Amino acid sequence: MTARPILQWPDPRLKAEAQPVTAITDEIHAIWDDMIDTMEAMPGQGVGLAANQIGVLQRLAVVDCSEERGQAVRMANPEILHASDKLRSHTEASPCLPGVWASVKRPRAVTVRFLNAAGEVEERDFVLLWATSVQHQIDHLNGKMYFDNLSRLKRERLLKKFEKRRR
Repeated sequence: MTARPILQWPDPRLKAEAQPVTAITDEIHAIWDDMIDTMEAMPGQGVGLAANQIGVLQRLAVVDCSEERGQAVRMANPEILHASDKLRSHTEASPCLPGVWASVKRPRAVTVRFLNAAGEVEERDFVLLWATSVQHQIDHLNGKMYFDNLSRLKRERLLKKFEKRRR
């Protein structure tokens, strides 16, 4: 298990749609383990990671919003089945775009179907920060960044701020 380097925006792999996972293999488990190590190594401890953030273009994600940590949910091919009408604002960021963040409104709760670590189809409800993180990771797997949920003006400001910080 190893923390892997995180791709930096505008790496084209962050804009690519990840490919479905056909089976949960030892290789998939090893990728998940590395993803969890990578998430735990993020400054301020991350609450989720999508595989394409480490250059693996497979539909794999991990989320852990628990206070005690060690509760990571491993997901392959996650898809949202239902989203609440009630929205929640949360400040989101990404290690792919260090030093910038934005308030994003997303459904407060979601029901997600995915292949779990045992290779079984699971449906699970996520609320609050867990729901935000799951939606954020699914966006990554679809080639979207959190700033794609912002207005054009807010997105341009955020990217301009990021570019200034990179210089």
